[in-house]
Amino acid sequence: MRLAFLTAALAFSVAAQPDHQLPDRVAGLEAPWLQQRGWWQLDGKGRKGWHMRDDKPGTWFTARAVDWMRTDPKKLSAKPGPGKIMVNGPDGITADLVTDDKLGDIELYVEWMIPQGSNSGVYLHGLYEVQIFDSYGKAKLATFDAGAIYSRWIGEKSVGGSAPRVNASRAPGEWQSFHVWFRAPRFEGGKKIQNARFLKVVYNGQTVQENVEIDGPTRAHMEISEAPTNPLMLQGDHGPVAFRNIWARPLQ
Repeated sequence: MRLAFLTAALAFSVAAQPDHQLPDRVAGLEAPWLQQRGWWQLDGKGRKGWHMRDDKPGTWFTARAVDWMRTDPKKLSAKPGPGKIMVNGPDGITADLVTDDKLGDIELYVEWMIPQGSNSGVYLHGLYEVQIFDSYGKAKLATFDAGAIYSRWIGEKSVGGSAPRVNASRAPGEWQSFHVWFRAPRFEGGKKIQNARFLKVVYNGQTVQENVEIDGPTRAHMEISEAPTNPLMLQGDHGPVAFRNIWARPLQ
């Protein structure tokens, strides 16, 4: 499949107000960094540039290829070694993976694969999750489905969140992609004056989120404060997952 992305530059201002309207469908390749300037790759160099959350032991490894077999549908199969794919350990349960660098307002592209029934997430700023889940074929979607902005956890219950507009999920064992436009929270005099905002989330070529304000960290976030810049986190402790082609650039 080929995804549709922007053909012209997107204009974002650091001081812009949260009422952006981004084009829904545009012509382009699946890999936006091939046709647009300013992207840099966060993966592809082993685990260089990444560390385990809270410096816990972890079993993430790189691989050249990853497979999913119907005979063992709840697992991924990969051989550790040099490669551009990152896999969350042989058992699919390990510590979360965090970038060394901190990011602010960013446009992010990431590809991922999960087996049947698995669960993971991409945390912008380590705090705000775009959910990864095996939602293939589901008719009714919730805030725990793939492409959702996950809910917060307050008073021992889920609060808020944003379910995906449509079910864009592919079958287990297929590579899938998120293309995210994210605006960091704003601060003045040490006080937050504007919440973080997902300007747009495109999942496998379909818009699933647009102009979603996040008033605080979502469930299972890093124990860090909201700030103008923070790291990216890949969830590794909820089930088998593989990542590749993780690219970012500042909002322009």
